[in-house]
Amino acid sequence: MSSLTEKDRPIVQLLLSAGTCPRCIFRFCRVGSQTLYRHPYKDLMKDLKQFLEGNQEEEDRACFDVADPPCKRFRHGHTEEGADDLNQNGVLSQIPLANDGNADVENSDVENSAVEVCNVCLGILQEFCEIDFVKKMCEKVNSSDFQFTSFVFSVSLPPQLSVREHAAWLLVKQEMGKLDLSLAKDDIVQLKEAYKWIIHPQLSEELGVPTDGKSLFEVSVVFAHPETDEECRFLATVCPDCFKPAKNKQSVFTRMAVIKALEKIKEEDFLKHFPCPPSSPKNLCVALEIQCNNGAVFVAGRYNKYSRNLPQTPWIIDGERKLESSVEELISEHLMAEFKADRRPFAIELVNPHRIHFTAEEMKGFQQTINNSSDKIQVRDLQLVTREAIGRMKEGEEEKTKTYSALIWTDKTIQKEHIAFLDDIKELKLDQKTPLRVLHRRPLALRCRIIHTMKSQYIDEHHFRLHLKTQAGTYIKEFVHGDFGRTKPNIGSLLNRTTDILELDVESVDIDWPPALEN
Repeated sequence: MSSLTEKDRPIVQLLLSAGTCPRCIFRFCRVGSQTLYRHPYKDLMKDLKQFLEGNQEEEDRACFDVADPPCKRFRHGHTEEGADDLNQNGVLSQIPLANDGNADVENSDVENSAVEVCNVCLGILQEFCEIDFVKKMCEKVNSSDFQFTSFVFSVSLPPQLSVREHAAWLLVKQEMGKLDLSLAKDDIVQLKEAYKWIIHPQLSEELGVPTDGKSLFEVSVVFAHPETDEECRFLATVCPDCFKPAKNKQSVFTRMAVIKALEKIKEEDFLKHFPCPPSSPKNLCVALEIQCNNGAVFVAGRYNKYSRNLPQTPWIIDGERKLESSVEELISEHLMAEFKADRRPFAIELVNPHRIHFTAEEMKGFQQTINNSSDKIQVRDLQLVTREAIGRMKEGEEEKTKTYSALIWTDKTIQKEHIAFLDDIKELKLDQKTPLRVLHRRPLALRCRIIHTMKSQYIDEHHFRLHLKTQAGTYIKEFVHGDFGRTKPNIGSLLNRTTDILELDVESVDIDWPPALEN
């Protein structure tokens, strides 16, 4: 028998009599064969009993006779399945499931007896490995109407499972010590790992797509066990430093906090507060949530704005909307619906989209829909981009330059010669405090910005137009009127006059992103 050996016999006897399920017994016996965990539950229980009886003839037929388990380092690696486990489509082949109707269970006592809830996994490696629960997960996935070609599966376990596993480990460690053997806690096959070994091929078969650790589509299940929720609380008394309130946590008894406390607590202190072995619960875990989430889709393009009364983002102050719409809203509302001058680049993150694949023609259609919706903006080069490509625009924000046209008013009369010197100023350095007009939404800071070039155009005694090429992030309005001295120098101080800005147009944003598309 290659998976369980003679030295495992007292461990199997000890845990089985304590109310531990066969799959958890395998975990504590360091069984690394994924195939063995997938055998029907009743078959596993029957074969465990045969193993304890020591009947060699029965053992030869037992399902434990599988390939030697891989070493721990290999078991925890990324390679979960061998090539023989895959069919031609890359989907895991059908494996024996826990409710296999063809399983011939000869031991009537095992077949007819009620399944006792495991005192370690609280039923997760029992009831929730059955095909009925897998189908329930698939129904949730299919009803959510997500578009995906692979999936990654995640599971959230109640923190008290770590306490129960710790108690079972102390029990097994003590028994192995009698045989001059040792069991490190890290040698135990993790419950999540064993559960995924069982669930992955079943989910893959039912959904018709492979598992992929890098997939953007996630299927997750959250387990809870209300009956034993209080079992972690003694740790807060023994190890109070491990349990600190956090704003984004509903309870201090998180899985990581419990694990940290278990690493610190002394064995004798643990045994004073918690039974070893842990008692068998009356009820199974419950699956609180089955969730589906798709990774974000990023859409980029360029837009022209044709209204000075249209802000880039919603303009809301103290809960009151100042203008009825914004560039962000005009673009994103149509993209959200569809996904369930070549001037300013933009990128929009669409969170948890149901659709993720679009043809070039469909993207052109979305672009046309946006352009037909308003005469205030026009977009072009609309395209899907990667998260990494967004970094290109972020980098460009620091490096890019912007060109503006500003219509300026002066209180004192001016002639051409009064403004001509502005054309000769190059690389003018400004110190700009956060403008008063945006202090309600941006932190107070002093920023250094550069005006690269200026070109003046005289209009009349009180008006002139100024064309500016500036570093991105420069507050142009404040550079013109000074913002009560918060921007230095400014046009008013340079001209020794009171100045104000009447019109401001962005003429170009000098960044070659996203790539231009053929029309």
